[in-house]
Amino acid sequence: MAINHGSDHDSDENTRLYHPYQNYQVPIKAQYLYKLPTSPEFLFTEESLKQRRSWGENLTFYTGVGYLGGSVAGATAGVFSGIRSFENGDTTKLKINRILNSSGQAGRTWGNRIGVVGLIYAGVESGVVAVTDKDDVWTSVVAGLGTGAVCRAARGVRSAAVAGALGGVAAGAVVAGKQVFKRYAHI
Repeated sequence: MAINHGSDHDSDENTRLYHPYQNYQVPIKAQYLYKLPTSPEFLFTEESLKQRRSWGENLTFYTGVGYLGGSVAGATAGVFSGIRSFENGDTTKLKINRILNSSGQAGRTWGNRIGVVGLIYAGVESGVVAVTDKDDVWTSVVAGLGTGAVCRAARGVRSAAVAGALGGVAAGAVVAGKQVFKRYAHI
C-alpha cells in the first residue's frame, strides 16, 4: 500500500498520507508514503453496520449520566432545602454550613438513586438488544418498561405495572425527542 511520493497524494479524500519516519533522524529517504483510511476500520463488515455502544459502554454511560444528573438535581434541591431551614439569629457561617450540608446530602442521595436506575436501564436495554439483535425505539421503550417495573417491584404488582408503563412512556418520549432534535436542530 506504499505509493510513490508523487503529485496524486491529495486525490483521495477518504485517506490520509502517513510517513512512518517523519519524526526520526534516520537515513531513509522519504520516498514512500502510506495511504491510511480516515474512517474507523473494522475487522468484519457486520461490525461496521452496527452503530451502537457495547453493553459495557452502555452501562458506564447510563450509570454515569444518571449519577451526575441526579447529583446536580439533588444538590440544587438541597440548596433550597438549606435556605428554608434558616433560623433567626443564624450567622453567615452557619447559613453556608446548612446549605452545604443539605446540598451534599441530597446530591448524594439523588445521585445514587438515579444512578441505580440508569444501571438497571442499561442492563435491561443490553439484554433486549442481545436477544432481539435490534437497537431501535421499541428497544428503548421495552427497557424503560422493564426498568420501571424492576424499580417498583418490591411495592407490589400494581405499583410495578404503573411504574413500568410510566418508564416505557418516558423512554419512548426521550427517544422520540432525540429524533426530533436531530432532525430539526442541525448541530
